[in-house]
Amino acid sequence: MTIADVLTQEQDGVFRCGGAWVRAHRRQLATVVTVRGEIDALNADQVGDHIRHFIVGADRVVLDMAGVNQFAEAGIALLQSFDEGCRAEGVQWTLVASPAVAESLGDGASCSVHEALHDLADAIARRRRLALSLVRTS
Repeated sequence: MTIADVLTQEQDGVFRCGGAWVRAHRRQLATVVTVRGEIDALNADQVGDHIRHFIVGADRVVLDMAGVNQFAEAGIALLQSFDEGCRAEGVQWTLVASPAVAESLGDGASCSVHEALHDLADAIARRRRLALSLVRTS
């Protein structure tokens, strides 16, 4: 067993990496990728590589980091890389930030996964109403 095997393991759909774990599940409105634990210089790249897998084939992603209790400088690069991947694939994404993540980003606002999914549903409904009004006026 190598050190990489110890640092990076996946069991029961949960990816464990150092002090963090990642799990994803598909919801009707979006894929919810949940990250818990600690993001530091030792595991940020591995966590980032893993969460980018969930961009492929998705329309919308909610990145739930509400359970991240330590967020080092390396975590900012992780989010920048995730954002770049989403932009390249045309994926809309929303961040649910813990206080540690929000503080590192200089953003005091955070929401819940429920609120993020509700906001996505509202945005979809607005687009549908707009499209319907355009079809009716044609």
